[in-house]
Amino acid sequence: MIVKERPVARLEDFGPLVNENIRKTERIPPGQHLAKKWPVLSVEKKIPPFDGKDWDVTIDGLVENPVTLTWEEFLRLPKKEVTVDLHCVTTWSLLDQNFAGVPFSVIVELVKPKPEAQFVTFEAFSGYATALPLYGGYLDRDDALLAYEYDGKPLPREHGGPLRLIVPHLYLWKSVKWLKKMHFLDVWERGFWEVKGYHQRGDPWQEERFSRQERVSRHGHEL
Repeated sequence: MIVKERPVARLEDFGPLVNENIRKTERIPPGQHLAKKWPVLSVEKKIPPFDGKDWDVTIDGLVENPVTLTWEEFLRLPKKEVTVDLHCVTTWSLLDQNFAGVPFSVIVELVKPKPEAQFVTFEAFSGYATALPLYGGYLDRDDALLAYEYDGKPLPREHGGPLRLIVPHLYLWKSVKWLKKMHFLDVWERGFWEVKGYHQRGDPWQEERFSRQERVSRHGHEL
C-alpha cells in the first residue's frame, strides 16, 4: 500500500468532462499541435530494468480480491486492441495510435472493488503516481487500457514498457508509465505532478493544465 500520505481532492469540486461527441468531432484539443513522431518525455532519470519476465503487478486497497500478478499471469488476462489519440500537456498530439493490452474493466472484474472504492491511484516503478475516479467516464471506458503492445510490438521501454496505463481522453501525464501498482481508494489523491501545480483532472478539451484553473480552492493544500 501507499506509505506516504498525499493531499486529496474532492470529485464534487469539478464539473463534467467534455462529452464524447465533442472529442470525436474535434480530435485536436485547443492549444495542441500535431507531432511528427512520439516525443520521449519522463520525470524519471532512468528506465527501470525489465528482463522479459521479472515484472509483477500489484492491485490492492478497497477490493475483495487483492492480488499480485507475475508478468506471465498478467499476460494471460484478456487482451484488447484499441486505436486512440494521445494528447500531452506540453501541447503535442498524436492521432490514431494503436495499443494492445488488458482492459481496465478486466482488472475491476478480477479484484471486485468494494462500494467505498471510488478512486484508483496508479503507481510506477519509481513511485511516480497519479489518480483517477473509478466511475463517471474516467476509468469506466472501453478504451481505458493497461497497454503492453504498441503497433503490434512490445511497448517501447522509453514510452513506458513493459506496461503503462492508457487513458486517451486526458492529458498523457495521467497515463502512468512503467506501471507496477494500482490502489483502489475512497479518496482522490493528488499525484506527483498535481502537487507541483498540474490540474487534478487534465481534460485536454477544457485545457485543464494547471491547478490554478480548478474551480474551487485547494482546501488548505498549498503547492
